[in-house]
Amino acid sequence: MTTPRQPSGSGSGSGSGSGRRQPPRAGAARPAAGRGQPAKGQSAARGQAAKPQAPKPQPAKPQPAKAQPARSQSAKAQPAKSAAVGRTPRAPQQRRPEGRPPARSQAAVRPRPKSRLPQRPRPLKLAEPKRRLRVITVALSLVFSVFAGRLVQLQLVDADALAADANTNRYQNIPITAERGSITSSDGVALAATVDAYDITADPAMFTPAATGIPDAPEQAAALLSPIIGVAKDRIAADLHTPKTRYKRLASQQTPAAKNQISDLKSSLEKQAGSRACQAQKKLLGKPADQGGRTRVDNECANPLAGVFNRETQKRIYPADGLAANLVGFVNGEGEGAGGLELQYQKQLAGKDGHSSYAQAGGRLVPTAGGSMDPAVPGSDVKLTINRDVQWAAQRAITDQVANSGAEKGYVVVQDVKTGQVIAMASAPGFNPNDLSLAKQSQMGNPALVDAYEPGSTAKLMSLAAVLDSGKANWDTRVTVPNRLVRAGQQFKDDVEHGDWYLTLAGVLAKSSNIGTIEAVETLGDGDQLKANQILDGYMRKFGVAQPTGLNFPGETPGMLKKPEDLVASEKYNISFGQGPLQMNALQATSVYSTIANGGVRVAPSIVQGITGPDGKYTATPPGEQTRVVSEETAKTLTSMLESVVDDEQGTGGKAAIPGYRVAGKTGTANRGAADGKGYDGYTASFIGFAPADAPRYTVSCTLQGPVNGHFGGQLCGPVFKQVMEFTLKTMQVPPSGSQAPNLPVEWKP
Repeated sequence: MTTPRQPSGSGSGSGSGSGRRQPPRAGAARPAAGRGQPAKGQSAARGQAAKPQAPKPQPAKPQPAKAQPARSQSAKAQPAKSAAVGRTPRAPQQRRPEGRPPARSQAAVRPRPKSRLPQRPRPLKLAEPKRRLRVITVALSLVFSVFAGRLVQLQLVDADALAADANTNRYQNIPITAERGSITSSDGVALAATVDAYDITADPAMFTPAATGIPDAPEQAAALLSPIIGVAKDRIAADLHTPKTRYKRLASQQTPAAKNQISDLKSSLEKQAGSRACQAQKKLLGKPADQGGRTRVDNECANPLAGVFNRETQKRIYPADGLAANLVGFVNGEGEGAGGLELQYQKQLAGKDGHSSYAQAGGRLVPTAGGSMDPAVPGSDVKLTINRDVQWAAQRAITDQVANSGAEKGYVVVQDVKTGQVIAMASAPGFNPNDLSLAKQSQMGNPALVDAYEPGSTAKLMSLAAVLDSGKANWDTRVTVPNRLVRAGQQFKDDVEHGDWYLTLAGVLAKSSNIGTIEAVETLGDGDQLKANQILDGYMRKFGVAQPTGLNFPGETPGMLKKPEDLVASEKYNISFGQGPLQMNALQATSVYSTIANGGVRVAPSIVQGITGPDGKYTATPPGEQTRVVSEETAKTLTSMLESVVDDEQGTGGKAAIPGYRVAGKTGTANRGAADGKGYDGYTASFIGFAPADAPRYTVSCTLQGPVNGHFGGQLCGPVFKQVMEFTLKTMQVPPSGSQAPNLPVEWKP
């Protein structure tokens, strides 16, 4: 056992060599129990085990007073003094070596574990911030480099291809049909107009199994659409089986009712396919079988009409049905002119189509995705010279007479003698352009301009005009007409058997004598028939024979007139009375009489009054070209001679007379050329005249081809002329004649 050491003099006052213990300073910490000082109980035990001798306390000697150099030292000394005064000195305890507990009795003290010195916590070592920043910067640079590379690829390298693919799959390009212009009568009433209709279209790419979820979408769509649009199922399905084509027109010009029916059906199917159960089926399409995947959806969950659309367009209608149909014409299934004026003025009427594109998703328009539009330019309106009321009267009259006479066909032309404008041009049988399925091909043309026929006796007017205008004869020139006349080895005769007729030149025209006409024309050549025919040929061509009328109507014939040098045998003579190498159309024949009615001046015929463009500007058709054919005196003489045809009891045109009006005209009865061009088959009956004869305003011609109930022009066409001319004069408010006809003598006595 170690002997406790005597406390050192560390507790003595400063500068003191004494071993006396100074009282502890105020604020000095006492050793805590468990470290240097044992607890109370433990002190007693230790005292018994080792009883050290406590030194005797020494009385404290008073220290000499010292000067306090500073306030702080005085503050420290005061507590020490206070402690020395208030406490009883304790015997000093023996010090133990550090780290060792005092000796204990084994019975009284349990062994305690060896205490460990407290360890200092290790300082946290932080990463270098610069290194970490470099790593993050490199990583972000790599990520952004990948993004930038992809952007470069999308925006620069593959931009055009990707944009094209996106547009192909997303945008619909739809043509916009220009509104077709109307065709109106002279008073502005529509003969052909355009109304709203709908084209039923489809996007075949939306009918694939991948798009619809069913393998037979085209067939299902065809079965639904066929009864509505009237197109065969096979045709519809074939159109829908073209997925590379993004646009197909399934039917055109459907009614609003058909369009609404398809739209309602499509909406119903779309609603059914949008149910939760159907949406669940669609989500399973293309997934593996072990995940419940499906290869198709149920038919109830498919909408085969999702790719069907409608495009607003127009439909051509003819409000007056068949009125002037042979002239106006018709359009085909594509809405393009296919006959008549519809075909002739196709470019002006059609306008210029436009187009639009829009984004769609699932068959629906995406309004915010943008698009483009090139608007269509509407067509021009064509205004005709046709008077609707006169056209109706002419069409009714010729239709009735074709039926009564059993003729193959017939036509009526009404022309203004001053302007050359065609007031009416009617044909029978006609057709209704609103329903072409009921029309025959032979009925859909305009025979008044297309048919070339031998005019017969109506052509005698040109022959006698040449004789009169050449000064070779006058209206009262005496002509002896035998029953037969032999020329070029052939016998010529009139339409009736007769003895010798003693006729004036006016009588030759009134009685329509073929022989008398041949004799009159022979005077042109003074015995030289070639010269006579050359003079006659010149006059006929000036009258417009074998010349275009200027209408440029589709299929119009210019007629035919053989050159004088090419005439052989009987052709040299029968040309003078309108047979053989002479053929005309009905308008050309009408124009001959209008020329005489206009004082010998021919005005080129016209049928279009003017055109109103899409900008609303109206452009009138220029006046027809005028040509002097015969002198005014000759025209006046011929007019008086033509009046004898109608007024004289021996004239052939008595049925054309109109009470209150002086009428000048001529009948015609010609052998009709056979369809095969060989010989003759049947007759052509005609009558052409103008009124009032004293102040001519209008010319009316009537022609019947192949009548079986009679064949004379005066009998068959005279009444038609009267009916149409009388209606025209009243409609146009033409006053009655103010004088009597001259009644030129037709015969002379030998």
